[in-house]
Amino acid sequence: RIRQQSATTAAGATVAAVSGVAGNPPEAEAAASKMWEPIKLPFDDTLYDIDFDSETHGYLVGARGSFAETNDGGKTWEARSFSNLDAEEEVTYRFQVASFSGGEGWVLGKPTLMLHTKDGGKSWERIPMSPKLPGEPTSIVSLGPSKAEMTTSQGAVYTTENAGRNWKAQVKETIDATLNRISSSGVSGASYFSGSIINQVRDTTGAYLAVSSRGNFFLTWEPGQDFWIPHNRGTPRRIQSMGFIKGKMNNGLWMTLNGGKLLIAKDTPDLTKDSFDFVDADIKTGGYGLTDVAWRTDDEVWAVGGSNTMYVSSDGGKKFKFDKSANDIPGNLYNVRFFPEFGNMGWALGSNGLLLRYVG
Repeated sequence: RIRQQSATTAAGATVAAVSGVAGNPPEAEAAASKMWEPIKLPFDDTLYDIDFDSETHGYLVGARGSFAETNDGGKTWEARSFSNLDAEEEVTYRFQVASFSGGEGWVLGKPTLMLHTKDGGKSWERIPMSPKLPGEPTSIVSLGPSKAEMTTSQGAVYTTENAGRNWKAQVKETIDATLNRISSSGVSGASYFSGSIINQVRDTTGAYLAVSSRGNFFLTWEPGQDFWIPHNRGTPRRIQSMGFIKGKMNNGLWMTLNGGKLLIAKDTPDLTKDSFDFVDADIKTGGYGLTDVAWRTDDEVWAVGGSNTMYVSSDGGKKFKFDKSANDIPGNLYNVRFFPEFGNMGWALGSNGLLLRYVG
């Protein structure tokens, strides 16, 4: 699983995401639900990603070297450090992505840093990164013993089968080259491409979704394709974030726009088309931007955003109502995620060390 807005870029787009009017959203009435509880952490820095490799064991990463481990399903967290980084060096890193499976794990940080463990985090090795890498590493997913898949800010996709000693390119053409080759295809905004993408999200089959750094179009890639396919956003508003419905491209896509708009395109998308058939969700944010959306079930959908706003839908994303779980906590929420493989537990991550656990 990769998100990066997993945290990699959701917080990076905070200014655009959370801008809005002062005061509570229109639907923040006293009768609003409260279905999340805050969890105490050993630090108060921005959180970027969370992952579990069992129902009890997981890791949390964030800004200023924040790194914590739980062994009780997330009820309590203990700060951890990396033995191959000294304390002064560690605090300079922003750990943005964590991916674990079967005791094997990977962590990405900025400035560029990749760490790997084979023993559930007891020891870590630093993986050297080639200076010739196109762009910065932005996401990584653990795929099994010594196996992982990594993406970069310029759209490169690499796989390793020997714990990062060698990487094999999966995309044959850079996004720049693709856009130059098909510049007459009619994809709006492609001529303004700045050379980098944000918000790379991976579905369970290995397909990817990414947004241009300016938010003016998006791209898709599936295993076996030689290059990314660009698509029109179909709206004058800039894209804030995107993702897959229930983690699979075949279920459809969601898209949030500047100003708190949420669009949903259900059913399997036709990736040969320039644009998709998105439908506006009924969500009243009062102008606050939405940074992430996640399906807990087919019907229950959650959206989070600026000023720690939370919204829930009980009809598959057609209509949302306000949830006041984080209403009295200052800051912004960046990510919301559920783990169907571990009892469907849910987590929301934000600024100032805010971690919320779903209690229903």
